[in-house]
Amino acid sequence: MGKMSKNKGKRGELELSHWLTKRGHPARRGQQFQGSPDSPDVICESLPFHIECKRTEALRIYDALEQAQEDSDLPGVVFHRRNSRDWLVVLDADDFLGLLNVKS
Repeated sequence: MGKMSKNKGKRGELELSHWLTKRGHPARRGQQFQGSPDSPDVICESLPFHIECKRTEALRIYDALEQAQEDSDLPGVVFHRRNSRDWLVVLDADDFLGLLNVKS
């Protein structure tokens, strides 16, 4: 991964951290120890997820979600934002229903 790409990733993680914090969910960038379960892109104690942050124009949605799921025992979630767009959240449908306390 090139330096510009890494810097864009850092900026996206900081942007998401600030976005979550402004909405009542204090967050910070995670430690980046590539692949460690203790290193989500963004740490937010009030959300029961392993957060993967993708700040890109094109997203390989299944690859991103698999990365989030494989990196932790917590349910994986992907926050994604393109330029000039709002943040989106991607998660497994069973995890979504779990949030609603609906049996699948």
